[in-house]
Amino acid sequence: MRHTSPASDRGPRGKTKHPGERFGDEARFIRAWLDNPLTTGAVSPSGKVLSRTMAMAVDPSLQGPVVELGPGTGPVTEALIRRGVAPERLILVEFDPDFCKLLQRRYPRACVIEGDAYDLRGSLAPVLQHPAAAVVSSLPLLTKPERQRLALLRDAFTLLDPAGVFVQFTYGLSSPVPRLDELFQPTGFRASVSAPVWLNLPPARVWTYRPDEAAADDERAIGDRRLRFKAGASKLSEDWREKRRRLRLEFLLRAEKAKLELKLRTDKLKLGLERHQSLLEDGPGGKLPVDLFEQPKSGKKAPW
Repeated sequence: MRHTSPASDRGPRGKTKHPGERFGDEARFIRAWLDNPLTTGAVSPSGKVLSRTMAMAVDPSLQGPVVELGPGTGPVTEALIRRGVAPERLILVEFDPDFCKLLQRRYPRACVIEGDAYDLRGSLAPVLQHPAAAVVSSLPLLTKPERQRLALLRDAFTLLDPAGVFVQFTYGLSSPVPRLDELFQPTGFRASVSAPVWLNLPPARVWTYRPDEAAADDERAIGDRRLRFKAGASKLSEDWREKRRRLRLEFLLRAEKAKLELKLRTDKLKLGLERHQSLLEDGPGGKLPVDLFEQPKSGKKAPW
């Protein structure tokens, strides 16, 4: 990561670009996009109307630096200066080294950092001495996972003044930063969106994000409820495991008791069969006495 401090000489404020410069910016963007489409994210710089809409979301009277992420050739930078932000307050974080050199030539009073905007704290650590008044982003957020987008926004909030704002444009129809995290919990910010900028190609919208203390409190309350639910679920699971253990033990005891009773009945039956066999063997000729089965010889019939 490299950064250049603002130059001591006073450069021009918001001068209009020559048509040749605009054509050159288009060519640079196309070349950068062809080299790395996921990093550049667009084939042309932001249009004047879109840049002006993004700059209008920044309050120039709020003290502190204004951080711009992915300034490219500087159309939003130009709009911020025209909005009333002094060039000395600008911190421009750009990944492409060719764009960095161009920005240093065009805005010598601004601080240009060649670094990774998604490592916001690391990139701004050497130069950011006070809370930022705004973070203005032209990064192609939709090319990044939702978790990385949320991490960028949360990092920016830690660097912003309480009244500061995070500004992001998108070609999509919905917020480029999700309202809910991967656990479907509120992400703790307030968002507003501009009307579509139809004069930009392609049409775009500008989203502004601010920390929402009420949402953060709700998020903490939801977190507390989740912890209580988790503790209750853990206790319920433990109770169920204990009940299963007791049921299993009771089942084993009953099974052992049934096994013992079956063995006793089997032994008793076996003993009865042995005694019966013994009686058969003890009768005349190995048979039971006949009179046990014959009816009485008296004239009376047996009652049965």
